[in-house]
Amino acid sequence: MAKIKVLIVDDSAVVRQTLELILSSDPEIEVIGTASDPFFAAKKIAQDVPDVITLDVEMPRMDGLTFLKKIMSQHPIPVVIISSLTAKGTETALRAIEYGAIDIIAKPQMDTKRFIEESKIRLCDAVKAAAMAKIKRKTAPQPEYIVQPKYSADAILPKMIPSESSMIKTTELVVAVGASTGGTDALRIFLEAIPLDCPGIVIVQHMPENFTKSFANRLNDLCNISVKEAENGDTVMRGRALIAPGNHHMLLKRSGAKYYVEIKDGPLVNRHRPSVDVLFRSTARYAGKNAIGIIMTGMGDDGARGLLEMKEVGARTIAQDEKSCVVFGMPNEAIKAGAVEKILPLDQIASTTMTWAKQFTASV
Repeated sequence: MAKIKVLIVDDSAVVRQTLELILSSDPEIEVIGTASDPFFAAKKIAQDVPDVITLDVEMPRMDGLTFLKKIMSQHPIPVVIISSLTAKGTETALRAIEYGAIDIIAKPQMDTKRFIEESKIRLCDAVKAAAMAKIKRKTAPQPEYIVQPKYSADAILPKMIPSESSMIKTTELVVAVGASTGGTDALRIFLEAIPLDCPGIVIVQHMPENFTKSFANRLNDLCNISVKEAENGDTVMRGRALIAPGNHHMLLKRSGAKYYVEIKDGPLVNRHRPSVDVLFRSTARYAGKNAIGIIMTGMGDDGARGLLEMKEVGARTIAQDEKSCVVFGMPNEAIKAGAVEKILPLDQIASTTMTWAKQFTASV
């Protein structure tokens, strides 16, 4: 099986060396070169076209955004943005996603053993996802992604006992959404189409810490509804979407008839923090049949088991279809698990959600 060829572009020699060591440790990845700026990168691409480029956004001579635009217009290659967690870097990295980058990764910090190990998992998975992303270019078939051993949602919240579901009585509906690779654009399209009278929405998008706040703020500017990065204890209310903060799990909870979110630490679940499975499991437990679960584009299987648990307690469920996904991993795993009621193109998910929400309101 051919390895995924990666070119690393970053102006810091220390970062280039760190990334090369991390990526080269994965047997499915081969680092074919590094470059200190886009001009050197262009020369290397002319010699050997990589399957994936990791790209910093703040560099001398030519910034990452300009280089990204040139790549996408001249020779489209999947790009993973690797950025520091500065305010400027965060905004620029999010703009890069809009210009066609596949994913955003925080630059690894050599502080703790846990951070280094988690950075390795996230970086390698992002490169593998990018290699399989739908992008117009001529290339050999990409290697099959193999999911490594990982924690399940049990590490954060035990699975609900079936009899508990009968205790759930409320007139409020909750929409729980999970996404990963390609999800930033998918969520924008979905939320822009959602009207102000929508049910409360809770979202997990696999994204680094600090990036989720800027992402939520940007969506808040674009959408009719309110969008914010979730804080512990935030109420889930009509006309508002809460996005799980990067590097923290988010759970749906109830107090009487009121829903709220709990933000907590914990191990990576399905190789992610936040995890879609954690959100979906908590939604199954505390909302039961008073919920709609939506799983969107992304690599791996995070969310598949949790969506099945939602369906088993009577929630309605949707998966984004293959054609509209950047990577059809997460929806496909949920479909194979029997967790999905409807498979829909991205542009139909919002309207179906609202149709179901109105049916729910009419029935209570």
